[in-house]
Amino acid sequence: MNIMVTGGSGFIGTYLVTDLLKEGHSVSIYDKQKSDTYPDHCIIADIRDKEKLTRALRGYNLVYHLAAEHRDDVRPTSLYYDVNVGGAQNLTYALDKNSVTKLIFTSTVGVYGLNAGKTDEDSPLKAFNDYGKSKYKAETVLNDWATRDNSRTLVIVRPTVVFGEKNRGNVYNLLSQIASGKFMMVGNGKNKKSMSYVRNVSKFLVFISKASPGIYIYNYVDKPDLDMVELKNLVLKELGKKNLINFHLPYFIGLSGGYVFDLLAKITKQTYPISSIRVKKFCAETVISGKKIEELDFKAPFSIVDGLNRMIYSEFNNRSD
Repeated sequence: MNIMVTGGSGFIGTYLVTDLLKEGHSVSIYDKQKSDTYPDHCIIADIRDKEKLTRALRGYNLVYHLAAEHRDDVRPTSLYYDVNVGGAQNLTYALDKNSVTKLIFTSTVGVYGLNAGKTDEDSPLKAFNDYGKSKYKAETVLNDWATRDNSRTLVIVRPTVVFGEKNRGNVYNLLSQIASGKFMMVGNGKNKKSMSYVRNVSKFLVFISKASPGIYIYNYVDKPDLDMVELKNLVLKELGKKNLINFHLPYFIGLSGGYVFDLLAKITKQTYPISSIRVKKFCAETVISGKKIEELDFKAPFSIVDGLNRMIYSEFNNRSD
């Protein structure tokens, strides 16, 4: 199968391209950054370039759409909508022009909002930030495309926060702080976090490529859910370190500090590892149900603990601090 992966140079995309190539597919990457792993498979271009995207999709059978603005600190915030929503609009145009009928889109559980209780695919959507709102709008654009022709296949996968080797996102930052001994818990640490190991996510994305025509939505999550204290203890155990800091910073103090860093970022035009959104996300209870995937014949190759231990060993086990 000829497959295009938009955003394929990124964290999840690199694992996905690797798995697709192992399956024997012909794979190309459409990304504004050249892939360090697969430079010869790259088309260097922006998802906002509709004409170039349309030319690039000639001859493909399946598109994985991973390209997105996703960091917490994107400025201006209009970029979330230009890239995530505008990119989806450009993609549907390109799919139509090239008669591509199968699309797999990585969205986010952020569409459900914070502290939404145990959410499944039928839960109300209450995105709390521009990233989640823009991803939901992108879902709407793609859903409209799929409903116009019953021969089309649209699979929307909403992963929980994804971690793994070579991750440099929020999970990496959290684990790095714990590993360095400089971590301080905000709140009581009993809030649970649904998470996803990147190798499992990639395997599921490959698995679901066989979906028949129709529209499907799946939350992706690896169970069991760990609370923040359990996560901290797991990191310390894997690294053979003792817990030297038991003090918990009250939530309102941590959030106030986040707002201070928001102001500093606005004044200095720089980014900081602490922000009000990151504090809110850290302290939120995020428990996601993957009930629809449980109904499929898919088995994740790694447990959540195995995945975390693999990442911790890869990223932090040789640290001297």
